[in-house]
Amino acid sequence: MKKDISLILGSGGARGLAHIGIIQWLEEHDYTIKSISGSSMGALIGGFYAAGKLDAYKEWILELDLLDMLKLLDFKGSGGLVSGKKLMKKLEDILGNPNIEDLSCKYTAVAVDIDAKKEVWLNQGPLLDAIRASISLPLFFAPYIYKNKRLVDGGVLNPVPIAPTFHDDTDLSISVNLGADPIEYDPLLQQTQKSTSLSERVQEYLSTLSLTDTLTEAQMYVIANNSFDTMQSSIATMKLAAYPSDIEIDIPLNLCGTFEFNKAEALITYGYQICETVEALQEKNHAKPF
Repeated sequence: MKKDISLILGSGGARGLAHIGIIQWLEEHDYTIKSISGSSMGALIGGFYAAGKLDAYKEWILELDLLDMLKLLDFKGSGGLVSGKKLMKKLEDILGNPNIEDLSCKYTAVAVDIDAKKEVWLNQGPLLDAIRASISLPLFFAPYIYKNKRLVDGGVLNPVPIAPTFHDDTDLSISVNLGADPIEYDPLLQQTQKSTSLSERVQEYLSTLSLTDTLTEAQMYVIANNSFDTMQSSIATMKLAAYPSDIEIDIPLNLCGTFEFNKAEALITYGYQICETVEALQEKNHAKPF
């Protein structure tokens, strides 16, 4: 029997590619996604799905190699290591530029007004604007100026944004937390950790360009990003404890690094297969059916 669901997609960089596998599993098991709320990578994946372009995004990300990724990084952005213009141009080539009002389901991207220190819910207007605002990872991407507001990554205040789905008329709410507790061993986890870290390759690439200042900034960013991951994980734990979804899918924090998009195939597979695990646990514990 089909079930209508509200899907909450969390922030967490490359770990968010697991969202693709999760969505694929849900569709294959007769779930209808009526509402999507997402922060950062969750807003991006959710937006491509709602626009009917997730398969195209998946095809592109699976074909990307490290050099292609590095070419998308336009360094020396204002207020961040990267301006984000090259990346957004590529996303527009795949997605077009639809308005949120024209998507296949209700959609909300969460960003943060860094000056007002509060969440901003983007649920109308150009989808690409909403995605760009929500993925504005502090220090890495320059903040996005939208309607005279400086917006940064939604994960700063709400890594798993359940609140936008509170009034949905759906059967279930399913949240995906990309900052769950690290795990020591998992066969799938091993697959994501085989290849060289993208952050290491970025530093190697920068050194060949003799961009000493940028290289130093990149090294500093690794420390800042690890701190940001820790902060998001803690906030997500508190948010989910206060406002639990019907079903929570936990993706371990150590699945991969924030920028290891070169591990796309393993990450997508992990998302798909973890749904099988969650379903089995739900049945074993006689919890709400998944």
